[in-house]
Amino acid sequence: MIRLDNLHKSYGSRKVLNGVSATIAEGEFCAVMGANGCGKTTLLRCIANLLPPDSGTVLLRDEPAASYGVRRMAQTVAFVRQHAQTDFEFSAFETVLMGRNPYQRRLQNESQRDWDIVEQAMRLTNTWHLRFSKPSQLSGGELQRVMLARALAQQTPLMLLDEPISNLDIKHQFEILNLLQHINEEQHTTILLVIHDLDMALQYCPQLLLLHEGKTLFHGPTAEGLTPSLINKVFGVNATLIGGHLHLECSDME
Repeated sequence: MIRLDNLHKSYGSRKVLNGVSATIAEGEFCAVMGANGCGKTTLLRCIANLLPPDSGTVLLRDEPAASYGVRRMAQTVAFVRQHAQTDFEFSAFETVLMGRNPYQRRLQNESQRDWDIVEQAMRLTNTWHLRFSKPSQLSGGELQRVMLARALAQQTPLMLLDEPISNLDIKHQFEILNLLQHINEEQHTTILLVIHDLDMALQYCPQLLLLHEGKTLFHGPTAEGLTPSLINKVFGVNATLIGGHLHLECSDME
């Protein structure tokens, strides 16, 4: 589904991606993890062709991502940003309905099928009751779930999610992760999920792409990548696996 070949990206003199390579199989549910500033968001933006790499290539289904037109890319990749935002005061329903734009011809009105898909996406994300609300009336977590509903309404084979649960309470975190797990298993949707919670990554994401200093440090089964030695190297904390859960403490604690 995705092949990353020696990606480099800098912002001025600061190197963010420094030779990232990986192959993400179709239908993979992969956690993207690493310390702050290691290039996770930049990597997702390069995959979605929102940001060109300085060098290296991104292939989607064996074709360069840069060759995809806007419409085709929107039919292939749904991208949920870390900080949910919308520039206009559309209702939540209208915002989610925008996810159907890639499938509509110019000047074509939405069909009943589009409306049904939107309703289903909003019910799955527990946002249907918010359908008449404007962004200014929503909490950060509610808006994040609305944006996830819009991504679901796109019905793409690939979803890129940049910390989609960071603004959610614990209940909604589990709801969203269970939903993503269901979509991955039932629809074979390829999912790349930037997440910081190590335990949740272990529980929900079978695969792990671990970045360190702008490079691929590990890509493979999550349980094999989240080892005490790699956790210490990447995050600077000591980790112990007890009863299937990771217990963490700062490495400089006595």
